[in-house]
Amino acid sequence: MPSTTEITGGATCSTASADRLTPGRRGAVDRLRGALSLSPLAPFAVALRERDLRRLLAGLAASEIGDWLYNLALLALVFERTESSTWLAITTAARILPWVLFGPLGGVLADRLDRRALMIGSDVLRAACMAVLTAVAAAHGPVVLIPAMAALCTTAGAAYAPCVVAVLPQLVDDERLGAANAARVSLTHLAVVAGPVIGAGLLFVSSAAAAFAVNGVTFLAGAAVVASLPRPALRRPAGVQRATATLRADVRDGWQALRGHPDGLALVGAGVVDSAVYGALTVLFVLIGRRLGLGDGGYGFLLAAVGAGGVLSGGLAGRAAASPHPRRVLLVALVGIGVSLPLFAVLGWIVPALVLAAFIGAGSLVGEVVVDTSLQRSLDPAVFARAYGLALPAALAGIVAGSLLTPPCLSLVGLDATLAVFGGLALAYGGLVLTRA
Repeated sequence: MPSTTEITGGATCSTASADRLTPGRRGAVDRLRGALSLSPLAPFAVALRERDLRRLLAGLAASEIGDWLYNLALLALVFERTESSTWLAITTAARILPWVLFGPLGGVLADRLDRRALMIGSDVLRAACMAVLTAVAAAHGPVVLIPAMAALCTTAGAAYAPCVVAVLPQLVDDERLGAANAARVSLTHLAVVAGPVIGAGLLFVSSAAAAFAVNGVTFLAGAAVVASLPRPALRRPAGVQRATATLRADVRDGWQALRGHPDGLALVGAGVVDSAVYGALTVLFVLIGRRLGLGDGGYGFLLAAVGAGGVLSGGLAGRAAASPHPRRVLLVALVGIGVSLPLFAVLGWIVPALVLAAFIGAGSLVGEVVVDTSLQRSLDPAVFARAYGLALPAALAGIVAGSLLTPPCLSLVGLDATLAVFGGLALAYGGLVLTRA
């Protein structure tokens, strides 16, 4: 790890050199460093300096982009075969619900089994699912196999995310942990933008079968990356015994770890609220896009703006994760989101709407990075994956709840009031929970 070198606009300035500067110039250098640390490239600069972290994030980037292009191809294939919105809903539920149902089990496995073998096995199984989907698409197999394989693929990956978040502190020192998390989450937001574009291109020049095959290759690439990482970085934490407790006891240990953390449940709750807002926006953006005169394409533009806002806020998220007061940071993020949502009701032009969507994406990314980093630093490593195996499904359940509650809310009070309702939810949680000591 470089001990004294900081990147400053393409040139380097060592701490010793900075000490020889006049106070005025030293202050200017410090301000420049502070500004550069807010750059969206700052977290990736940290990642690129750590070989193992660089490898892991490269594998994650390929997998995330593959997942988003696969999701597009999955829904396109189902609709092409059935022309049914019901089948679309079934397929989406089959892809997401296993995360909620089996996430706690994934956390237990990440703490109980060899993480190297677990991650490689997860990638290989998901690649096999993509191979089956490729065959089903190419041979026009039974449509019921499509959501079935999507559900099996998600189930096979239930332990992967807890493993990744659990091993990250072993690949980077504590000072750079926030930046590493910012780089990891920024890749997800980047994939939101890039994945559907690549998927649409594959569907245009080829077929859904090709998209599934490409996603399968990304899983095999991920397995190769994990196999190249040093074994010590992927070892189970000390103090965890093999098969000495029941599944129920393991899940209870994770729950108690969250409860025992002074901010644990409050942080996880903030993630759930943020996810519920995102779930609502997946429905509301369709209506907002039409109101702005963009038709159905407005949904894609607004969703891409959310992803772009997340990517551009990576440096800010890394800085925010260093705060000793995570509740305060989350309060600011949720207040920003809560105030922004009702503003969509008064916007009549696409440019400010895209800016507002990007602002919400930035708040979402900052919140996720702060929550993950705080839990990594505070929870016992021996039980972290089990705790995260509860926190992640809770956030995903928030997405499902937000998307399901939005249609009846729209029927009862309309678009503008629904925006105010979800904005009020974010503000209320911040005021009632995050302000408590």
